[in-house]
Amino acid sequence: MSALYEKIYSIVRRVPPGKAATYGQIALLAGNPRLSRVVGYALHQAPPDVPCHRVVDRNGRTAPVFRQYGGDLQRLMLEQEGAVFTPDGRVDLSLCGWAGE
Repeated sequence: MSALYEKIYSIVRRVPPGKAATYGQIALLAGNPRLSRVVGYALHQAPPDVPCHRVVDRNGRTAPVFRQYGGDLQRLMLEQEGAVFTPDGRVDLSLCGWAGE
């Protein structure tokens, strides 16, 4: 596994339950804000201990890839952790956005 992917996984593991980070935020913390898509590729191959469900797009939308498992699994997982969603179905990043601490 590449050093970059390991760095991405390390960052995503720090996102606490009930919070969400964006692909761009993870890319920035990994050292290059232009690597948002690479973050997505890395998460698609992530080991089971990486809480990929806590990463959303810049608008708080969940990833379509989770829907292949039925319904909106990502939303369900986030809601079970206490994440708040807006009426239009996005994670409310103003309440649940991870500050990267």
